[in-house]
Amino acid sequence: MTLALDFVRRGADEHGDGVAVRFGDRSLSFTQVDAFTDRIGAAFAEAGLRKGEHVGLLYGNSLWTVPVDFATMKCGLVRVPLNPRLAADEQARMLADADVSVIVHDAPSASRAQELLARIPGLRTLGMDCLPVDGVGGDVLDIRFAAADAPSVAIAPDDPMLLLYTSGTTGALKGVVHTHSTYGAVADNILANLLDPGPGSVMLHAASLIHASGTFVLPYFARGGTAAVLPGFEPRGFVEAIVRLRATEVNMVPTMLAMLLNSGAVDDADVSSLRTIIYGASPMPRPVLEQGIAVFGQKFCQYYGQTEAPLAITVLTKEDHRNSDLWGSCGKPSSDVRLRIADDRGEPVPAGEIGEMQVQAPFVMQGYYGADELNEQVRTADGWLRTRDMARSDAAGYVHLVDRSSDMIITGGYNVYPREVEDVLLRHPAVAECAVVGGPDEKWVEAVTAFVAVVPGADVTESELRELTRAHLAGYKVPKSVRFVDAIPKSPVGKLLRRELRAQLSDEAGRA
Repeated sequence: MTLALDFVRRGADEHGDGVAVRFGDRSLSFTQVDAFTDRIGAAFAEAGLRKGEHVGLLYGNSLWTVPVDFATMKCGLVRVPLNPRLAADEQARMLADADVSVIVHDAPSASRAQELLARIPGLRTLGMDCLPVDGVGGDVLDIRFAAADAPSVAIAPDDPMLLLYTSGTTGALKGVVHTHSTYGAVADNILANLLDPGPGSVMLHAASLIHASGTFVLPYFARGGTAAVLPGFEPRGFVEAIVRLRATEVNMVPTMLAMLLNSGAVDDADVSSLRTIIYGASPMPRPVLEQGIAVFGQKFCQYYGQTEAPLAITVLTKEDHRNSDLWGSCGKPSSDVRLRIADDRGEPVPAGEIGEMQVQAPFVMQGYYGADELNEQVRTADGWLRTRDMARSDAAGYVHLVDRSSDMIITGGYNVYPREVEDVLLRHPAVAECAVVGGPDEKWVEAVTAFVAVVPGADVTESELRELTRAHLAGYKVPKSVRFVDAIPKSPVGKLLRRELRAQLSDEAGRA
């Protein structure tokens, strides 16, 4: 059993002077990351933080993101990442739900930290490289005078390490708990199924290190690879960083790839250093993947996973991507995963039939924080994690996602999975993105409704899109209406927020 901290120690011991982290024109070696981690850990202890305490982390990507994360591990703290893009109400709910006692924040997040401090009794703040806002209390985490040695804290495999909130596509707030062993298993899973980094490998991180992108840090650190961290994603800056840093791997959600391809930033850039482009988190539109392969070549690798079981439950390899018939699949189960597609009774269904994906793996979460009833619901009686994702397998063992069980539309007694309708709509060259939901309907109970954003300068009509779906799908799956919008609402990690569209339709029906 490999603990998360084992990866940190291995990297520091074996790759001392190599470049571990880059941010802008600054860098830290493996030895420096380890030393700063010790000092930050000592500063945590001097600030009164003790093993098991829940600490909210409110900052964006920076040079210090990795050392602070590692310091929480060494101190046995439970880190609770707070995406800076979320609203104060969302962050406050997370802090209260997770029993967070202190927020560690950076300078850009200081005012938000103070706002949360004023709203939540008993909360306190620690500012990194910044001073408290005038008129509101707060402390400064100053590592310049901290002890050089980190506190000696005994870490057990089942000790909680990370409490991460799901992106909330269903609207339910769920805090996923990962332990030092389950998070170590995440790194093992990546190395066994996705990547084989070493000295000279450079992964470019533009997405927030809070979520999927951050899971690659530990395996790269242990193997001597570099985490090149950007403050955020902007297509031209992203491509410039690939060229300047000779990035070998990148991880993107489909929305990022579409923005990159549409920007023209890659047209004249030398991105030959890239060996692998990893994508996941939401379905990849086929036209975007086609364009991506035309521009970058056969470098794409897809993973399917969840916050509850990151990162790779299944993998569609680079070799698999050479067969365009497999592009609609999320691949085969990873080597360290047991997967079954089961019916409502937990019985495996035959190949070709739809059922729920259920998983057993060493990287499955410990559970949802403070949610005993939900934890019972999410696990079967024989110990499988219920993903709530509906899928089918083919004769060759490839898994094909159909949709979330909660997103299924029941119209006139028939089941419609939004993704299969969306996949057809995305075949039209004028469709940039789309989302399909069920809206209240007196006749059908739910009416299949499509929200479509059109490529700038392109033109398409509702009747064209309805005829396109009619040509490929059963009649009851054809959208009863198509609504043209500027953009589809998404979560901070790029997932379609169908619940917002359903809420809009429900409000309209109520007013009517």
